[in-house]
Amino acid sequence: MESSKFAQQMQDCPDREVRRDYRENDVLLFNTIADRCKPSDFIGKYHIHILCNGGKAQFRFGEREFRIAKDDLVIWQMSSEISDVLYSPDFDADFLLVSYDFLGQFNPEMVWAIKGFVFIKLNPVFPLTREERALCDGDFEQFRMRLSGSHIFRTEVIGRLLQIFLFDMWEIYSREIEHVKAGDTTARIFLRFQELVGHHCKQEREVAFYSDKLCITPKYLSEVCRKVSNISASEWITYYMRHELVKLLDDTSQTLIELSENLAFASPSHFSRYVKRLLGVSPSEYRRESEKKHKKSR
Repeated sequence: MESSKFAQQMQDCPDREVRRDYRENDVLLFNTIADRCKPSDFIGKYHIHILCNGGKAQFRFGEREFRIAKDDLVIWQMSSEISDVLYSPDFDADFLLVSYDFLGQFNPEMVWAIKGFVFIKLNPVFPLTREERALCDGDFEQFRMRLSGSHIFRTEVIGRLLQIFLFDMWEIYSREIEHVKAGDTTARIFLRFQELVGHHCKQEREVAFYSDKLCITPKYLSEVCRKVSNISASEWITYYMRHELVKLLDDTSQTLIELSENLAFASPSHFSRYVKRLLGVSPSEYRRESEKKHKKSR
């Protein structure tokens, strides 16, 4: 399907659940001039990564206004409220679109992902040095080559390219990212919450446990989470648990009863209901489907 035609279909079909049928479109790469579409066409539909080649643009994020110029890396997260986007007539940019589910599936490192999430929330526009720009150009070129071809392991290959891009992006941001922890109280609380959830979520799934560790109220913790990420504290706990459940269920060295006990559930039936709520299938159904996929890939 031609890129510009797909862009028009995306505008005509905003429903996220409908788009989940198009697995091959979890990652897309466009150029504003060649494909005659703009990053703002996809706001709220994908995570958007913009490399500006020339021209100028501006947008509003919350109460702040940002400007885009040549060699800026711009990231619009799906949870970000981007508005009032304006482009100069000569605006030229390559932009990578990644679906929410695909990013979650191939997220290579949780701690840096959260650091990056907070930093990008505060700094959606980041000027690149010559070396950093070359690094991003190389990543985009790999995406361009792989997305235009066919491969029996296409999803896995694109996923690994995404992981490389994310590692490169965190390397670029690393020169500034620590300042966020030291200089922003809200971000510092949020980051500490993320560290605690990553460490304790297998046994502790209540907001009150984490707010107690942070010496704040559950209500304030949820306010902090929503301010930084537009996602509540309980939703973040669920996000981490979903990630852990997939890993644990894929590893068949433990029985489902053992998993239930190790994850501190009151009973196997309680564990089964919890998994079905998070993953859409019961633990036994998940393992059966996973086994079928592994057999097909052999």
